[in-house]
Amino acid sequence: MGRGSPIPPMLRRKIVEQYQKGVSQRKIAKSLKLSSSTVHNIIQRFRESGTISVRKGQGRKTILDARDLRALRRHCITYRNATVMEITTWTQEYFQKTLSVNTIHRAIRRCRLKLYRSKKKPYLNMIQKRRRFLWAKAHLKWTVAKWKTVLWSDESKSEVLFGKLGRHVIRTKEDKDNPSCYQRSVQKPASLMVWGCMSACGMGSLHIWKGTINAESTRFFLWGRRFITAM
Repeated sequence: MGRGSPIPPMLRRKIVEQYQKGVSQRKIAKSLKLSSSTVHNIIQRFRESGTISVRKGQGRKTILDARDLRALRRHCITYRNATVMEITTWTQEYFQKTLSVNTIHRAIRRCRLKLYRSKKKPYLNMIQKRRRFLWAKAHLKWTVAKWKTVLWSDESKSEVLFGKLGRHVIRTKEDKDNPSCYQRSVQKPASLMVWGCMSACGMGSLHIWKGTINAESTRFFLWGRRFITAM
């Protein structure tokens, strides 16, 4: 049977104090709810060395030391989308040690990392980012009355996915907005397009859209349903 956790220093100090007052080891063990062998070993340690500290090297050693954990953390951050099974295979080859999935899962937590579901983020290239920035800059001084004349519209796709939904990523709690932790998809599977709009007057209905959405098709759609009076 393995050893338990070491007795706290405060409790060790109480054992030695009662021993110095002449209290028997059996009574000390009974009053502090400890085993007689534990009390005996602490008193014997005090007799031999005059200290109540725990001997160095006691307790079960961790299979991965601090240096191994640093290497594991670097690997997890480099390969954020790797599964725990894949990381376990890598650690066994890299450290040349027999390691289980549960051991690696605990080691990842010791590295202050955790397995999260990837945050989905639309991919924007530099041209798209610049266009958005210039648009926001051009409309910086618009009044509330002018914003009320705007009809806001957006479309969304309900994708038909097969197999595993979503991917996981290994990260800290603070890394949720780190671009390397996002799940990006460029190629789109079979999907259903829906379109909706809203303005200062209220929210419009949701419509199923067939075909491609662009400026011309949107104007034609709005004109046919009389969302606006002039183009």
